[in-house]
This record gives sequence, structure tokens and C-alpha cells, in this order.
Amino acid sequence: MTLPNRSKIEAKGVSVFYGDNQAIRDVSLNIDQDRVTAFIGPSGCGKSTFLRTLNRMNDTIAGARVEGEIRLDGDDIYASGMDVVELRARVGMVFQKPNPFPKSIYENVAYGARIHGLARSREALDAVVEQALTRAGLWNEVKDRLKDSGTALSGGQQQRLCIARAIAVDPEVILMDEPCSALDPIATARIEELIHELRGRYAIAIVTHNMQQAARVSQVTAFFHMGQLVEHGDTAQLFTSPREERTKDYITGRYG
Repeated sequence: MTLPNRSKIEAKGVSVFYGDNQAIRDVSLNIDQDRVTAFIGPSGCGKSTFLRTLNRMNDTIAGARVEGEIRLDGDDIYASGMDVVELRARVGMVFQKPNPFPKSIYENVAYGARIHGLARSREALDAVVEQALTRAGLWNEVKDRLKDSGTALSGGQQQRLCIARAIAVDPEVILMDEPCSALDPIATARIEELIHELRGRYAIAIVTHNMQQAARVSQVTAFFHMGQLVEHGDTAQLFTSPREERTKDYITGRYG
């Protein structure tokens, strides 16, 4: 029996402005609990901007303004009483370029759990670190060098360390902004395997320029163009029989 898909995040009529410039216009899109959602489209189309609205990362940009409604489990994330620090623990983000802290591998993963009070003893913290590194597929590679700097790891390992860091605070959603763009094909394949392994445990949304990657890792794909959500739906359907001519033109390489 197929279980119904559950919307974890619901966005309705979302527009984003940077000063007088409107970056995205009237986007409505749900992120489901049990599926990976990929955002595709040419550079500057608004896909990363929209991703950043889902945990209020645009708050860090001077002059940014978000209109519309975004709800996480029914709660308005832009409500005045929303704790943004707690929100970003619930909705973690992995960036395009791996950005480990200039700390040990252990401290990179332990940092968030310590800040949020998720471990009350060293033993509990050790368990959090091991579990997060295991889920990120990194434990066996680093378990004997946890005191080494996170910045000494390879690029692919650094990105998995950043995923472990996000997982360690027990999030509900993981946002990934082109997590493989700086990685070689082998490291990219490992991150894609990891996304498959994490699916269902976390709601996942990924921005990618790589249409083949979107087809491999996602069950839902959303196509953005010139600040608008052109269409979204089942990944296989969108790539084989898109409804909109602009989607077809992009997928067939007429522009991008």
C-alpha cells in the first residue's frame, strides 16, 4: 500500500524582494516529508532565493523582504514570535561550498548539539557525534581522527561533515543548495547515495544545475524561470512529458 505524501513545508504566494528588485514572484510549492524535491532552472532564476526563504536565511541579507506565507507543520515561520535560531535547527542547510568550522571534526558536529542543549553529558555528546557521522556516511573514515581539523578533509568529506553537522541538531528538514557543484564525480556520487539514504528520515529540498542529478535523486522536481515557478510535479513525468513549453525548452537544452 502506498502511503500518502505528507507536506512538511507549505509555501503560498511567496515573493522575495532585494530592495526594489523582485527576485521571485508568487511561488506556491510544498516540500513533502517522504520525498526529495529538486529545484532546477537556469542561473539567476530564483531557485536558491526560494530555498533560502524556507529557513529565513534571506533575513541575513540587507534590504531583503519576503511576502506570502510559509508554514512548517502548520506554523507560520515568518510570524513575529518565531524563534529563528530554533527554526534553523529544525530546517538545516547545506551550502554550495563546504564550510566546516575551523575546529576539530568532533567539534564541528558537536557544536550545534552543545548550543541547543541536546546532550547533557560527554557520553551523550559522543553518541550524538557518532550517530550524525554515521548517518552522513563518514564515521568509518574519520573515527580514528576526530581531533583532526575538519578543514583537513577532502572536499567530499567536508561536505559530508557539513551534512553531519546539520543532522546532529536533529532537524526535520534539510535544504541543500547545489551541494555537489564543487565536488568531483566520485564525491558527487557519494553525496547522491547519502541523499537516498536520508530520504524519509528528513524532508529534503535540493537546488541543482544538474538535470541528471535531479532525475537521479528526487521524486518531485520544480522548474524555475525568471523568478517564477513554471511547473512542478513527479520527476519522471516532468522530464519525459512536461506540461509547459518553457520547461520542455530548458530540458532539451534550448536555453540555460
